[in-house]
Amino acid sequence: MAKAEEIKKQISKIEAEMQTADFWANKNKAQEMIVEFNRLKVELEGGASYDKGNAIVTLFAGAGGDDAEDFARLLFEMYLKYCQKVGFETTLIHQNQNDHNGFRNLTFRIQGRGVYGILKSESGVHRLVRISPFNQKKLRHTSFALVEVIPEFKKDEEIKIDPTDLKIEFARSSGPGGQNVNKRETAVRIVHIPTGLSVHADSERSQERNRDQALAILRGKLYKRQEEEREAKEKGMYISKTADIEWGSQIRSYVLHPYKMVKDHRTGVETSDVEGVLSGNLKIFLKPNP
Repeated sequence: MAKAEEIKKQISKIEAEMQTADFWANKNKAQEMIVEFNRLKVELEGGASYDKGNAIVTLFAGAGGDDAEDFARLLFEMYLKYCQKVGFETTLIHQNQNDHNGFRNLTFRIQGRGVYGILKSESGVHRLVRISPFNQKKLRHTSFALVEVIPEFKKDEEIKIDPTDLKIEFARSSGPGGQNVNKRETAVRIVHIPTGLSVHADSERSQERNRDQALAILRGKLYKRQEEEREAKEKGMYISKTADIEWGSQIRSYVLHPYKMVKDHRTGVETSDVEGVLSGNLKIFLKPNP
């Protein structure tokens, strides 16, 4: 509610400036303000509806090889078990798996009432501390994984994308469902050139459906990026997103050794029931259903 009121204030402020006699004195500034005005109105009208809809979740393993990729697997299984407990449906969209069943990255859809509103706070860097199962000396190892949660967009007009800003590549599908169609290049990778954002989709059996799925994910990523930049500017802490900054901004730690604890660094909520959390008991960390 407070966020909506703040958006209304920003809209009123821009409206007041648009009424001034010298508004068009600086044409570039005026056009930027109009774009911002329209974006704010869309956000005010549609933001709450995104919270009530589905989500697309992508997991990225951080530096650390097998340990980090195994951590991505643990997080994936954690979210799957959570979804099973609350009745949400999951669909795998893309996976890049290693030889030890870990994931370099993977993307999946979660369907259900209020999914995005509930899970959007999971976006950020997650940290795991444990005795490495891949180290013969049984040394303690710290791994990182990045969780990205974006809303699922179904209407093209919600986030406009200039087709000339896209680089689209096709390849043979290698994931589940792709085994019988390897004669055709059905997997799709799309790069949004201005931002460098890239998405993959290979779960569908046709090139066209994978392309539509990838574009929907890209719209969600662009929306999420706009939200993060706006919030950072409001807090006066806008910074460019370098890899070092991303991996340094941890939101939750999962410690299995030398003690057991899961702690959310933003809220201070913690529990010693690590096994329970990894089995999908995430309620204490999540917002209630919107």
